[in-house]
Amino acid sequence: MPIKKILVVDDSPTERLALTELLTAKGYQVVTAESGEDAIVRSKSEKPDLILMDVVMPGMNGYQATRTISRDEATSAIPIIMCTSKGLETDRIWGMRQGAHDYLVKPVNPADLLARIQALG
Repeated sequence: MPIKKILVVDDSPTERLALTELLTAKGYQVVTAESGEDAIVRSKSEKPDLILMDVVMPGMNGYQATRTISRDEATSAIPIIMCTSKGLETDRIWGMRQGAHDYLVKPVNPADLLARIQALG
């Protein structure tokens, strides 16, 4: 299934804007969430084709939100790419164990991100 709508989850307005501009310039429809809790709600209401998930956020972190989304029958089919500053191998492994399909370390290389999105589509 081609990816058209992407949910960008990040507590940083700057990161959300940068990813939104990159993705909309490539023709994707973008919706955003500022927290893990918001991501869970938006994943059900917006039904995105892909979620880009930050990890370090106040309240529910990205690992917890990814685990919740990937284990909920209503949202389990939505692929999640973690985009985070947490770059240790143990962080990546933990993210994948929570249900992420891919893991990118910030600053995210735009070409790399777009290639990974296309590979999922």
